[in-house]
Amino acid sequence: MGEIRLPRHMFLWSMSVIYLFAFVSLYVQIPGLYGNEGILPVRWQMHYDDETPLLEQLQGAPTLLWLAPWLGLDTQQAMELLCLLGVLLAFGAMVLEALRGSLVFLCLWALYLSLYQVGQVFLYFQWDSLLLETGFLAILVAPLGLLCGRSASRHHDSLTFWLLRWLLFRLMFASGVVKLTSRCPTWWGLTAVTYHYETQCIPTPLAWFAHQLPVWVQKLSVVGTFVIEIAVPFLFFAPIRRLRLTAFYLQVLLQVCIILTGNYNFFNLLTLALCFSLLDDDAVGSWLGRGKRKKAKKSWPETIHSWTTVLVELAVYALIIAGAAVCFQLEINWKNYSVSSKIGFTFHEFSNFLKKATKGSIWIGVLSLTWEVVTAMFSCACVRGFFWKLWATIQWAIFAIAAAGMFALSLVPFTYIEYESHGGLWPVVREAYDTVDRYQLVNSYGLFRRMTGVGGRPEVVIEGSMDKETWTEIEFMYKPGNLSGPLPVVAPHQPRLDWQMWFAALGPQKQSPWFTSLVHRLLQGKKDVIELIQPESQYPFAHEPPAFIRAQLYKYWFTEPKEDGSLPEQWWRRRFAEEFYPTVHLGDPTFENMLDQLLMKDAGPVGRGPEGPLPQALGLVREQLHGLSAPLVLWSLFSTGAAICLLKLLFSGSSGAGGGKPKPAPAAEPKRRAKDPPATAAQKKEPREEGGKENSEERAADSDRSPRKRK
Repeated sequence: MGEIRLPRHMFLWSMSVIYLFAFVSLYVQIPGLYGNEGILPVRWQMHYDDETPLLEQLQGAPTLLWLAPWLGLDTQQAMELLCLLGVLLAFGAMVLEALRGSLVFLCLWALYLSLYQVGQVFLYFQWDSLLLETGFLAILVAPLGLLCGRSASRHHDSLTFWLLRWLLFRLMFASGVVKLTSRCPTWWGLTAVTYHYETQCIPTPLAWFAHQLPVWVQKLSVVGTFVIEIAVPFLFFAPIRRLRLTAFYLQVLLQVCIILTGNYNFFNLLTLALCFSLLDDDAVGSWLGRGKRKKAKKSWPETIHSWTTVLVELAVYALIIAGAAVCFQLEINWKNYSVSSKIGFTFHEFSNFLKKATKGSIWIGVLSLTWEVVTAMFSCACVRGFFWKLWATIQWAIFAIAAAGMFALSLVPFTYIEYESHGGLWPVVREAYDTVDRYQLVNSYGLFRRMTGVGGRPEVVIEGSMDKETWTEIEFMYKPGNLSGPLPVVAPHQPRLDWQMWFAALGPQKQSPWFTSLVHRLLQGKKDVIELIQPESQYPFAHEPPAFIRAQLYKYWFTEPKEDGSLPEQWWRRRFAEEFYPTVHLGDPTFENMLDQLLMKDAGPVGRGPEGPLPQALGLVREQLHGLSAPLVLWSLFSTGAAICLLKLLFSGSSGAGGGKPKPAPAAEPKRRAKDPPATAAQKKEPREEGGKENSEERAADSDRSPRKRK
């Protein structure tokens, strides 16, 4: 690869933005999810013991929340403090390049890991694990030190940046493979997308329109998904630059389509940030209009190499297209202007392919990483000066060992997709993975393994009543409930309660024990929990909590489009399926016994939190944000940071062009008067000598700028 200074800069800026989204989104939900009167109070997990050393507590559960008593905070306030620190660091790294150093990203990673350790089911999503793994790699990619200013390229940058490419490969390849290894009939029948748009957690308005597309288009999009997720990732390691750029644009296309049709918080943004590892300075420069100038004439070896490269590219594209046509039996129907498709291989054939592909991808990773290590080593050997060469070599050795270690650890979760390859790993690698597993350094991935809601989208509807006769539905802000409610656009914010309600509907209530605690808090009328569902002004039981609560399971479907093409009055239609949660009330013996069994009942009333300057400051921040929607807070911070970055870019551009001061125009040469004496021979010769001197100096400067001289 060429220089990667610009892609590295883009990746680190994107990571600071994603961390900002993640911390802000979680902060506004802490009181309702983990507060002292929330659904799953984090104080139930943290058992502080003055006799136990702090180091031992950190080894048992690596979270900074153990420092709460030292700071005079309760557990909820400590979580809020960690989130606010993450917001400040992420916002600072977003607007100041000097803060995008390894130390800042180490703090961001440690803060999010601390929250992840106590997040329970509301933080156990694949994108949370992906953020932690990518965030740890950002520590290696970022420049060393703090307040480092504009960092220059380092000789080991290609090693750390390669780890991002390997993570992107594992993420995409595993996500494509698990769709087929799960034996889900919708994926094998290429009909998964016909259910996906209406059964995903929080669809966008465009999802309704995408659902109305013809079936052959839906099936063709599934074929495209398999090609982009299984075949194209192997181009990430292609030695030909244009093949990697093609893979980049295809991955971006897939992620943009997902963003437009579904609210998947910061997951797609994080995947796009990983895609920057496929770029170089020339590719980014071409977007900015600063691409390389083409040579007027090439030598015959360069011409042969160029044509050979083009032929290889065309052969690769033809192989992918032909392979897709054969594997999915694509046929064009010119009469109906459609494309028919179906899978043309068996599960046994795919299993054999997966064995070869998994082992082959491991060897491709070994060879590609070896090439990056050797290239970086030769780059260090070319450094001038003994001290600088020694310093570059030491850095290369450290980061080469780190890259090799991260690659070896990643093989354990990566080979979960193929058990024979997993069994062939060295035991020492698996032992090392088990040792660091709690830190989420490497993880396994596989999104959309099975398509849910084939017989209708299951949705849990909570109802409350004062007399057990008249029932009122408790609608959520984002998840489907009201048939005529608008489809929201909420990303990159993730309403974690809405997501868990979607998961709860996929199985019996016993698989979601936290739901009992939710019902308990609603019967108690806890405002922090209510604000996760609806603003207090729109909550039907805002003045008095319901005396009875129950939950019903419905099946939802998108409505059909109108004949005149106008927007529908109702986005959804539904049908009652079964009872999800029985009618309960406070004091119900069965309900109280269930709370005791699940250890979700408070032993006594929650006292007031500790008092002091820090708790008061945290309470003041919470009061200022009370009543504001999470997307509003999130986008306000991002817009402010983006405006600051834009202003800095504009001012730096104007100062770089001369500080905004126009250069004075050269004075016009006065006309020679008729009475001026004619110039002598010596006077006539001087300008030619001075001009010759200037030309010689320019030629010398040009020779200094030439590639040969620079080397």
